[in-house]
Amino acid sequence: MTDSPKLKPGWRELTPAAMITTPGSARDFLTGDWRTRRPILEESKCTKCLFCWLWCPEPAILRTEDGKISIDYNYCKGCGICATECPTKAISMVDEK
Repeated sequence: MTDSPKLKPGWRELTPAAMITTPGSARDFLTGDWRTRRPILEESKCTKCLFCWLWCPEPAILRTEDGKISIDYNYCKGCGICATECPTKAISMVDEK
């Protein structure tokens, strides 16, 4: 006699607190404390090409009225995509302190 495998509950059996009920992004939550590495911008190397802004998965790259770039660390998760995509290497990743 063999035991039948115990099935895990499906999504319909989950409690509502465990399900995502509304879509959103990091703009709704301060997610900057998730990161272990932080991007540092060296303004003298920045050509304002906005590749960092284009590729950032969250609203962490900001552009000021005079065209300069800044990083909003409240929302930056430290993924490093901005540093990877920067053609002038104006962004480098350092360990979070």
